[in-house]
Amino acid sequence: MFIIAGLGNPGLPYEGTRHNVGFDVIDAIADEYNISVDYRKNRALIGKGIIEGQKVILAKPQTYMNLSGESIRGLADYYKIDEEAELIVIYDDVSLDVGQLRIRKKGSAGGHNGIKSIISHLGTDVFLRIKVGVGEKPKKYDLADYVLGHFSKEERQQMEEGYHRAVKAVEMMVSGEIEAAMNEFNRKAKKDAARSGEETKRS
Repeated sequence: MFIIAGLGNPGLPYEGTRHNVGFDVIDAIADEYNISVDYRKNRALIGKGIIEGQKVILAKPQTYMNLSGESIRGLADYYKIDEEAELIVIYDDVSLDVGQLRIRKKGSAGGHNGIKSIISHLGTDVFLRIKVGVGEKPKKYDLADYVLGHFSKEERQQMEEGYHRAVKAVEMMVSGEIEAAMNEFNRKAKKDAARSGEETKRS
């Protein structure tokens, strides 16, 4: 069984913000596989389903971002999963372009408070994760204000495409194709960056 957890903040004011892209990806997965994420368990909204033949729990912690680890720890204990192999955490990343993905097997929190909380409560930084780019913070913006802000119409379209890719990445990861998913989606980001650099040079 896999727990697929998207990070975000509960409540209407936070819907559609950069910091809630983890929730948005969970919603995209739920739509694709007709999973209702409406049952409360361990301070999260969860839904049970099957993806690529694997049992999954979709989860949206309702603890607010900074306490995400409390909910994730409780869910991992209750369902007796191997956190290092059967937990996938999806969250926003300001170091990636809008809609880009980066898949990792482990790593530091990189300043993300939700991941800091999860690492603290699990006692390890080894767990699968999908970072979803929300774009770099403009120089004059406060980081908290930026991640709690909303996307432009153009960015929203890019994010929808990113969510679609994230669903495909999850499908590969629960099928055991983690390296293939990393090669597929991490490399695309590199190719896009290289292509962008070439276009800048030509212009």
